[in-house]
Parts: sequence; C-alpha cells; structure tokens
Amino acid sequence: MQLLAISDLHLSHPVNRAALLDIPDHGDDWLIIAGDVAERLDHQELAFQELGRRFAKLIWVPGNHDLWTVPRGGETPLRGDARYQALVELARAYGAVTPEDPFLEWPRAGPDGSRILIVPLFLLYDYSFRPAEIERAEVRRWAREQGAVCSDEVWLHPDPFPSREAWCWARCQEAERRLATLPKDCRTILVNHWPMRADLIRIPRIPRFTPWCGTVLTDDWHRRFQAVAVVTGHLHTRRTDVVDECHFEEVSLGYPRQWQWDRGIDSYFRVILGNGG
Repeated sequence: MQLLAISDLHLSHPVNRAALLDIPDHGDDWLIIAGDVAERLDHQELAFQELGRRFAKLIWVPGNHDLWTVPRGGETPLRGDARYQALVELARAYGAVTPEDPFLEWPRAGPDGSRILIVPLFLLYDYSFRPAEIERAEVRRWAREQGAVCSDEVWLHPDPFPSREAWCWARCQEAERRLATLPKDCRTILVNHWPMRADLIRIPRIPRFTPWCGTVLTDDWHRRFQAVAVVTGHLHTRRTDVVDECHFEEVSLGYPRQWQWDRGIDSYFRVILGNGG
C-alpha cells in the first residue's frame, strides 16, 4: 500500500487525456491530486472517474486552472468561491477527500510510530513572493519587465472576496484554525497546489512569476504542524527538497512538452509513503 501524488495533469490537452486512460490499476494505493486537473468541469469529472477506478482513495486540492472562469457556448459559468464549491461537490461525488472534509488518517504508522494525517489545503496566493522593495501595486509591471504574466489576472475571479489576496488570507486563517486542533501525537502531510515556501521556487525561464506562487504566511507551517512531507505542484519543475527534515515534493506532470509520453503518467507518480510507513 502506497500514498502516491501527482499534480498539473492539464487534461485540456488530448495527449494528457489519452495518457490518463492508460494508467494501470493501483489496487489499495491512495493518490493525492494536487491541483490543475483541467479548466473544464467535464474534464475534471473524467479525472475523478478514471482515477477513482484505479485507486482506493483520492485526495484532491484545486489549482488555479481548476478555478478559472472561461465562458463557453454562451453559458454563464461559475466564478470564484462558487466555482470552488462546485468542484468540491464534484470531487465528493466520486469519493475524493477535499480541503472541506475532515483530515484523513493514513492507516499505517509513520517511520517513528506516529499517526499521520493527510491535510488537503486550498490557500491561493497573495503576491507576497516578491522582492521587498517592490510595492504590491507594481507587481504586474515588475513581472512583465522579464516576460512574466499570469492568466489568473483574467480568468481567476475572487468573488465574493474583494481580491485574490483577501481570499488567500481567509483560506489561510481557516486552515490555521483547523490545524491548531491537531492532536500533539500526530504528524502531517500538507497538500496544497501552490508552493508553501518561496525559497524552494526555481523557475529560471520565468523567475518573476513568483508573485502568483504562494504566500509567506505558510513559510513555517511544516514546522508548526509537524509535517513529514509537503506536497505541491504549480511550478512544473518536478523535484524533492528537504528542509528541517521535511520532504517538499513538487509533483507536476505538466503540459505535453514537459513530460515523456512514452513513459506514461504512471511513471510520474511520486511515492510519498510506501509499504514501510
């Protein structure tokens, strides 16, 4: 029995959708889906259907692409929190655990004998991953100077919150409240689409994309909430970093040009917990 993770499936691309169907059955393994499944709800449903058939349990968090409001066929699509709540209900319909559900306990003890709780989070970003001398009002201009732009500025609406920052702060406050109630004998696996530490972001092609990548509010959460691992996506830079003995796992698949099709998606699943714990 393993806990596996992947993010950024980007099922708007036919190659990625086709590869989803080739994933083999994983028996009693659990899968973390760390955001950016698709922009369309029918592609989201396809992911939950197909992955739900192949894994014993799904743990899901949203990414920015999942939250985009892109008009299609004259319909009036959901925006902001209403879009998020619709995604939560869709995930639940297929048995996936969401950031709105009780934390899920891994059925086996951790390497040190502790209980491990899987904590899905939806925290967004607040533009605080930027140089101290850059004012918030100047972030987009500063980013554009080196070609960094983010489509969230067009498609990711914060309704009913006045801004994406306000939505982020509300999400962080609620998550902290829930995390503060954790039993002292528990360790955690924190799951969020966006990185939880700015110092672990390495995107040399677009270094000024960082304002859309998280919030400084979560910098010490791995210590405060006794994390054995932090699972994130968003950057499309698969890697493992270790900080304070906590493993930070960036688990993106990415766009078709960013992964090897002949390997299949199955080879990109990251093992977070294995048979030994």
